[in-house]
Amino acid sequence: MTTKFPAPDARPHRAAAEPGRVVVDVRGLHKSYGLTEVLKGVDLQVRAGEVTVLLGPSGSGKSTLLRCINHLEKVNRGTVAIDGELIGYRAAGARLHELREREVLRQRTHIGFVFQNFNLFPHLTVAENLVEAPVSALGVPRAKARERAERLLMRVGLRDKAKAYPGQLSGGQQQRIAIARALAVEPKVLLFDEPTSALDPELVGEVLDVIKDLARSGTTMIVVTHEIGFAREVADTVVFMDNGQIVEQGAPADVLDNPRQERTRAFLSKVL
Repeated sequence: MTTKFPAPDARPHRAAAEPGRVVVDVRGLHKSYGLTEVLKGVDLQVRAGEVTVLLGPSGSGKSTLLRCINHLEKVNRGTVAIDGELIGYRAAGARLHELREREVLRQRTHIGFVFQNFNLFPHLTVAENLVEAPVSALGVPRAKARERAERLLMRVGLRDKAKAYPGQLSGGQQQRIAIARALAVEPKVLLFDEPTSALDPELVGEVLDVIKDLARSGTTMIVVTHEIGFAREVADTVVFMDNGQIVEQGAPADVLDNPRQERTRAFLSKVL
């Protein structure tokens, strides 16, 4: 299918080998559902090894932005590139042509996604949940995928749960497994959509600790969350969204402690 809009910028995306390269490059992103415009021209760049935290009220477009980055939602206008590769489309002159689903699925292996409600396969064991995507999507030999799964389970502190089923685990354990599963395909960026919102308060810390460890190791991440303390501690960049637009972005100390915009100040006054 050929889109009806031109590529908004003919400048090349940064090459993958460039130091401090832009891994996630979102330009002029618009997304509507019917007459409701959810994203209104969003621009966002995330460099290798950086953690970007998205804050904002419910309905501000944060989750939709993540889903557009992963092409779970098709955009109406604008582009998303991961490590210089357009997601969901290929450029042909001034037009973009939509990729086939098989090609999009290949692209998604570079983009790990951790959902609010875990989305684990309930009929597979923990280990099988981690092995499935590397084997089926990437063609990794099963033995190698099992070795990788064991290392990841150790990393999230759940090596002893390899033979358990998701239904036998707590919510915090399931979310840690979901993070390990997202890492199993060795993605270029991890997207987190409110990863602690479905958890009981006493389980939030164990999930945030795993994400903090990933941040320390240099994993490129975009995290939608309402955990302001986590954003202050871990984020390189805090982005405040409202009404489908980026209102303010910058270092945590700037956005959280000295916001320039009144809308940001009003939001923070209610959540801090």
